[in-house]
Amino acid sequence: MDYDAILIVSFGGPEGPEDVMPFLENVLRGRNVPRERMLEVAGHYAHFGGRSPINDYCRSLIAALRQKLESAGPRLPVYWGNRNWQPMLSDTLRLMAANGVRRAIAFATSAFASYSGCRQYLENIEAARAAAGPGAPVVDKIPPFFDHPLFIQATADRLREALDRLPGARVVFTAHSIPLSMAAGCDYERQLRETAVRVAEGAAHGGWDLAWQSRSGPPGQPWLLPDICDHLRALAGQGVRDVVAAPIGFLSDHIEVLYDLDVEAAQAAAGLGLNFVRAATVGTHPAMVEMIRQLVADRLAAPTPDPCPADCCPAPMRPGGVSK
Repeated sequence: MDYDAILIVSFGGPEGPEDVMPFLENVLRGRNVPRERMLEVAGHYAHFGGRSPINDYCRSLIAALRQKLESAGPRLPVYWGNRNWQPMLSDTLRLMAANGVRRAIAFATSAFASYSGCRQYLENIEAARAAAGPGAPVVDKIPPFFDHPLFIQATADRLREALDRLPGARVVFTAHSIPLSMAAGCDYERQLRETAVRVAEGAAHGGWDLAWQSRSGPPGQPWLLPDICDHLRALAGQGVRDVVAAPIGFLSDHIEVLYDLDVEAAQAAAGLGLNFVRAATVGTHPAMVEMIRQLVADRLAAPTPDPCPADCCPAPMRPGGVSK
């Protein structure tokens, strides 16, 4: 395809205390989430000065990707737009149109298929194109990459680094929980389990589980289980003493990683007498940057786009909760 730009599409996050509530209102607009939950999440951001690390991650990723493209190609400009906070996707598409971009390839910072992690980004892109007007570029999104060998390599490297600090530990892979109604319409859970198998093999580690974190939404709505803290209690009851939590569902540190794992799960582990280490997210691991370059180069060489099927990852019947 004749692409003339790369677009990094991400979730966005507040960059100061004054941003937190407007950001959360953007995230939760149209969702049935109790205000008490929104205030609780706002408190998590306040614990870290009202700033999410996700925008800094995007800046670092873009800098690393630009350097890689300059040395290895393809030499395309890189733009960045968010779903929920500045730089907003519609503003970025207006800028791209003003710069003469006509067709772009999008990389979303989500490796797995779900409504919020895949389909919603496609909807966000089309809504932003409509807002940007008739001159907005066509944007083709790269599909989920949960099984890409370089993603597996980067994730396995992060796990090995954590296991070096706590050899022989039980590994608990984690990802953002989603409503069962959302999980039933996509391959999110299957893909995560497949990734966990491959990462454990890559790290040459046999003992692992998959648990979920950051559950939100109405109390009566069922979400994927077990919760990470409940699972730590179960492991302690089985006599496990050393645990490494590996947040494979997140490409970078988010408040859900910093608070839900580094604070809540770590406190729960300490109370249970567990030794607890959290593996780093893949972030800007060189294999991740090279993977993005390869995915772009592959799409440039392909005769036609490879979009997600029109019926993939449908919205849940009753969407809710603070996504990642």
